[in-house]
Amino acid sequence: MSNIKILLNGLIKENPIFVLFLGMCPTLATTTSAINGLSMGLATMTVLICTNFVISCIKKVTPDMVRIPVFIVVIAAFVTILQMFMSAYAPDSVNKALGIYIPLIVVNCIILGRAESFACKNTPLTSIFDAIGIGLGFTLGLTLLGSVRELLGSGSLFGLRMLPETTNILLFVLPPGAFLTLGYLVAIFNKIRTSK
Repeated sequence: MSNIKILLNGLIKENPIFVLFLGMCPTLATTTSAINGLSMGLATMTVLICTNFVISCIKKVTPDMVRIPVFIVVIAAFVTILQMFMSAYAPDSVNKALGIYIPLIVVNCIILGRAESFACKNTPLTSIFDAIGIGLGFTLGLTLLGSVRELLGSGSLFGLRMLPETTNILLFVLPPGAFLTLGYLVAIFNKIRTSK
């Protein structure tokens, strides 16, 4: 399989949100706005790329008995670095909105799943392409979900007012709105994907 096919696989065929339904906790909790969804997606993608690369490099020296603990330690190291970087450079509004969900990237099933199913069986370069594809698919899903919720719930998109305040539907920025929006987006995504 070529690297481009591997990259596109994460966007369409194995999209973590719309097809595999992985990482639902940050998907539903952090997508009250487009910027929160984009930030969480990019943070997860960064950890995924770094983790896949390192795990692919150390796969031959990692004993099978301790493979999962080693993966978790590698993931935790990159999440810690990411959290320090975000504390220093990310806007306070993004830090406050993502809060506990950044440390929870350590146990995100997308990252551990890709490490187990792909990175420990493929070359470092191929693993990076897989991580980029899955990460872009996750980021796209979170950003799309956040955009729809922000537009319908607040009348804005990336903080810019798009609709008059009288058209806001508060339900969409509340937790039930996340489930409703995700359900409709999954239906639309799968209809488009299967109609080809």
